[in-house]
Amino acid sequence: MNLSNEALMRPLRLLPFLLCLPLPGRAQEFVPPQEQAAGGTGSLRIGIFGFASRVGVDFAGTNQVIVSPTLDVADLFTNRLRLRPSAEIGLGDTVATYVINLELMYRFTADQEIAVPYIGFGGAVMSQERCATAVDCPRLWAQFALGFELKFREQINWLLEYHGEDGLRRHRFFIGLATRRGS
Repeated sequence: MNLSNEALMRPLRLLPFLLCLPLPGRAQEFVPPQEQAAGGTGSLRIGIFGFASRVGVDFAGTNQVIVSPTLDVADLFTNRLRLRPSAEIGLGDTVATYVINLELMYRFTADQEIAVPYIGFGGAVMSQERCATAVDCPRLWAQFALGFELKFREQINWLLEYHGEDGLRRHRFFIGLATRRGS
């Protein structure tokens, strides 16, 4: 059997392409950093302690579908009192609405519990698509929130929340998923 140089070189031409192929790999499980114990009274811890993505319905006048992300960005005095900014985008009416919230949420149990009920108060700035022509736009709203989270997986919770907005003249109900930082 006589092999020519051409026959020997064919497999070697494929070598650079074979070296570019990815090697089999494994994903590693995400282990969040450990929380440090909060200091005494008067402590403020800033960080991202949770994130939620929610959808809901606004029952004021003409109904709207609401899409809303939230962040838990600070613990005040205890790990159960949280500062939570959020945004809400209302769609489905003739005019889209936009709400930016800043709420102080009190969580009745620790994040690691199976069920975490909470209550919150805060303020919001509401705007809409045609804000330049509206008489009362943008507006400041008083906010009230009442909800609970149910453990879905480790550090991932279902949430169900009622939002009373504009001094309880608007009623929004949300359902979504929330992530919580490990302990």
